[in-house]
Amino acid sequence: MPGTRKLGRTSDHRTAMLRAMVTYLLENGRIETTVTRAKEVRSMAEKYITLAKDNTLHARRQAMAFITKEDVVSKLFSEIAPKYAEVNGGYCRIIKTGPRRGDAAEMAIIELI
Repeated sequence: MPGTRKLGRTSDHRTAMLRAMVTYLLENGRIETTVTRAKEVRSMAEKYITLAKDNTLHARRQAMAFITKEDVVSKLFSEIAPKYAEVNGGYCRIIKTGPRRGDAAEMAIIELI
């Protein structure tokens, strides 16, 4: 199935969840979540890291439209993007951690490399 995963949510709820998770990942460097959510968060986070490598006002405004905290956007442009200046993609790592206790959902840790 091409395109994005629905993750059992309406489009508004899904967008809000992904915005929050990408913001949290860029702020703290790692998240523990389900594998399917981690894969979706990875694609969005890598998109915005690549965007931040082009350090222009337009890129900063595009990032501000998605990422929910201003200080996370400034961290993205000042610390995270320069770290990956020579790298083309592959900024995140997903490590599977086994099933969740309550519902046996496959869990993973997603982190910035």
